[in-house]
Amino acid sequence: MTDIQQEASPSQSLAQSNRRWWTLPVISLATLMIVLDATIVNIALPSAQQDLGMSDANRHWVITAYALAFGGLLLVGGRVCGVLGHRRSFAVGLLGFAVSSAVGGAAQNLGTLVGARAAQGVFAALLAPAALSLLTLTFTGAVERGRAFGVFAAVGAGGAALGVVAGGLLTEYADWRWCLYINIPMALLALAGTPLILRDEPGGSLRTLDVPGVVSSTGGLVAMVYAFTQAEPRGWGDSLVVLLLVGGLLLLVLFVFVQTKAKNPLMPLHIVLHRVRGAAFVSVWVMFVSIYGFYLFMSYYSQTILGYSPVKTGLSLLVNAVATIVGSMLIAAKLSGRVAPRLLIVFSLIFGAIGLLILTRLTADSSHVFVAYLVPAQILTGLGLGCLLAVATNLAMVDVGWHEAGIASAAYNAVQQVGAALGTALFNSIQTSVTSSYLDDHGNGETAVRSGVVHGYTVALWVAFGVLALGALAVSVISGGGRTAPNGEREAEVPGAS
Repeated sequence: MTDIQQEASPSQSLAQSNRRWWTLPVISLATLMIVLDATIVNIALPSAQQDLGMSDANRHWVITAYALAFGGLLLVGGRVCGVLGHRRSFAVGLLGFAVSSAVGGAAQNLGTLVGARAAQGVFAALLAPAALSLLTLTFTGAVERGRAFGVFAAVGAGGAALGVVAGGLLTEYADWRWCLYINIPMALLALAGTPLILRDEPGGSLRTLDVPGVVSSTGGLVAMVYAFTQAEPRGWGDSLVVLLLVGGLLLLVLFVFVQTKAKNPLMPLHIVLHRVRGAAFVSVWVMFVSIYGFYLFMSYYSQTILGYSPVKTGLSLLVNAVATIVGSMLIAAKLSGRVAPRLLIVFSLIFGAIGLLILTRLTADSSHVFVAYLVPAQILTGLGLGCLLAVATNLAMVDVGWHEAGIASAAYNAVQQVGAALGTALFNSIQTSVTSSYLDDHGNGETAVRSGVVHGYTVALWVAFGVLALGALAVSVISGGGRTAPNGEREAEVPGAS
């Protein structure tokens, strides 16, 4: 019997009612908002820089502030969710995100915009684990949970591509500020639907919060994410980058040690040491390392080599978004319960790897690029990403009691954020260094520059391909022989639900 079944209390009538399906669009809308903000501002940044008079050296803080606050505070946000109650945390996160977006949209200087973006990250760190926890606690049967997580994964994965599209359209036809203002109606609409969500009772107290764990985990995650954001402009051998990487790693090692000694650990180690959950975490990490490199390639190649506008670049990514939805809502949902989750994850990683492999065949003079290369690559990576997230999100929450749902959700989101940050930095660094070496050998003529840029992309894509291939092997080893079917064959209940 699982933790969640052991701690159940009488509220089965609500858990079995059709009302709980209204939870799905509410949570999905909030998740879409969070994912959009990770990419939508990227497209608007040049316009915001010109409007607010930002320097090239400081403009990155508009992106970095959100990433640092979100990634660094996720574990704390997961614990706070359990203390305040997941539905209450969800509402607080939505309201805070809306207010922060309004402040950012109205910003008249860099400091205000960066502060607002940091505040968005803080509330996202509370909202993201609350959303996944509520989904987990609401849908407990194996079949219905598979469907719910399929929709959730489709929204999360497709939202990244949609953010590029929305950012381009809003910036070109409205104003860059609407890339932030757009969050306000989305947050308020989700907030209006919050009463439809399963209500859970708060558990524990912030007075018993593991302060050493908070300091070491937040410091370690912030240092690692910031190191990754600085690796591309400064280089991996830069003293600041090395210091951040070493310091961040040491802090995370300290965090693990602290968790073994703490009376009320911020993140009990069995959350990450669970064999099935560990396989899910590894698969998502390698996918995000690689897929964010893919998104960078699509953006830069489309605009610098093919000459697409930002809007056309974003629209071209809709193929990937549609494939992601198909992978999560159709393939994963249909095969759930029929095929071992471990096999679905492995084949999802392989599909993504093949998609990247196709792109390594590109040259600066490739003909019929979109149809022959970009479309099949987008389809394969989209199917792999969608299918993997639908399965891995489910497995990440397996055998989790209601009181630990928040921290398990936070750990899952943290894996995604660190993977995305590393993937972006790694891809950029490889591409720029390889291109630079190529130009040193072939000169700086227009043809050489185009060929050098594509060659840099190709080498970076080979690395991303290798990461996915090794990830598929690692998942096979980690989960081999273990029970990888998610819980939920029997209905479970949430303590204090009403």
